[in-house]
Amino acid sequence: MTAAIVVQYRTRADSAAHNQRLAERVVEELNARDPGGLRYQVFRLEDGVGFVHIAVFDGTADPFGDSCAFAAFHAEFPARLVGPATVLRAAVVGTYGIE
Repeated sequence: MTAAIVVQYRTRADSAAHNQRLAERVVEELNARDPGGLRYQVFRLEDGVGFVHIAVFDGTADPFGDSCAFAAFHAEFPARLVGPATVLRAAVVGTYGIE
C-alpha cells in the first residue's frame, strides 16, 4: 500500500540555513543508496524559515531507518524549531509528474 507522511515546521531564523544543509544531505544520501519504493521531497517556504517534507513510500518498512544523514538531521531537530512540527499521515489520492 502506498502511504505518505507530510511534516511541516518552522525553524529559528539562525537555524534555517543549517536545517536546509542537513535536509540536502538526506536527499544526497537517498540518491546515492537508492532505497527504492520511496519518493521524498523537501521544500523551504518563501518565509525562509518554514519547511515541508513529503515522503511517499510503498510498504510499511521505515525507509529512513538506516540513514546516517537522517539520523544527523534529527539529532538536534527540536533545538532548531520554533514550536512543534506537524506530522500528518496521508493516503495518496493521485499524482502527476512526480516519479
